[in-house]
Amino acid sequence: MSEVRIAVEQRTEFGKGAARRTRRAGKIPAVLYGHGSDPKHLSLPSVEFARAIRENGHNAVLTLEVAGSGSELALTKTITSHSIKGYIEHVDLLLVKRGEKVTVAVPVVLAGEAGPGALVSQATTEIEIEAEALHIPEQLELSIAGAEVGTQFHASDIELPKGVTLQSDPELLIVNVTEAAAAMAEEAAEGEAAEGESEEA
Repeated sequence: MSEVRIAVEQRTEFGKGAARRTRRAGKIPAVLYGHGSDPKHLSLPSVEFARAIRENGHNAVLTLEVAGSGSELALTKTITSHSIKGYIEHVDLLLVKRGEKVTVAVPVVLAGEAGPGALVSQATTEIEIEAEALHIPEQLELSIAGAEVGTQFHASDIELPKGVTLQSDPELLIVNVTEAAAAMAEEAAEGEAAEGESEEA
């Protein structure tokens, strides 16, 4: 994951009205906290921050060039977006140091095709890991190539990069491989039962 530099400003106004003014100015209200220091209220440039997240994932590590007080290394911890319009409303940033290990949630992507007649259900789309702040993988890959009906994959089956340790329960179910025909028959039976109930009503 590449390091991203973003110029930010310190905020002196707080509250909903101030946050709206910040967003109207093309910036995102943010709070930087961690290491026992007092929280810093910042404003991030919307376009640059959105690009950093798009290119580096939600666990992007940013070098914040804070006007008048040097630079800080920060991990993107929480991004709050508007439920309808989708724009970013607020960001929480965690102060980190080079070499420091952090616990984050990382997406799990599936690779390969399961065996013939198999239906793949992904029960969990991300797991928690511990990694150095500057070496957080954007995603983790789980190969299901040739997996037979009845196979289950758990968090412990995911191959982790060097220096990364699993924090989720090793027995956490990630993928369940079932028989496609059986699943279709079960859906059909449920549909027939629902139709029968509506006719009775």
